Amino acid sequence: MHVSTEHAAPASNGQQHAGRSGFDRTRLPDPTDYYTGTAGLKLRERKGKWRTTACNFHGGHDSMRVNTQTGAYCCMAGCGARGGDVLAYHMAAQGLSFIDAAKALGAWAGDGRAAPSRPAPLPARDALQLLAAEVNLVAVAAGNIAQGVVLTRVDLDRLLLAAGRILKIGGCSHDRHPRSICRRA
Repeated sequence: MHVSTEHAAPASNGQQHAGRSGFDRTRLPDPTDYYTGTAGLKLRERKGKWRTTACNFHGGHDSMRVNTQTGAYCCMAGCGARGGDVLAYHMAAQGLSFIDAAKALGAWAGDGRAAPSRPAPLPARDALQLLAAEVNLVAVAAGNIAQGVVLTRVDLDRLLLAAGRILKIGGCSHDRHPRSICRRA
């Protein structure tokens, strides 16, 4: 039984793959150049890789620390601003998605094709309504089978689609279920 209704994007190691568009970490700007230029921050001179600056997220004058080697940042005043590189900072500061921020910083290598998109998450209320409808369909089919009714191919296909949706919404990990219930795409 095939339950996958969509294909997941392949895992990325952050590098550009030949002939495809995607994120290329090596194209991110130098952290010091980014923070002092694009972000407009003044980094205090001191020894070491961590520098103190203002936190534009909450308006603190000297509470943000930035790493001039990795681009990581962390507000020490407790506003919650923190991230691992200049891309994370740019996303948070500008309110951009990962792809839009990567493009804005020149770290998205495109081949002219539109970037793959991930489906928006299903809101919990909608997921519960869908589950209720699919479980009802499965229950009716089970009752029919118990009464000796042979399902048509169309009914069987719809039942398999319902089972796939239930497993997908339920977070099927493919290794916790027997192959007869859940198979990899």
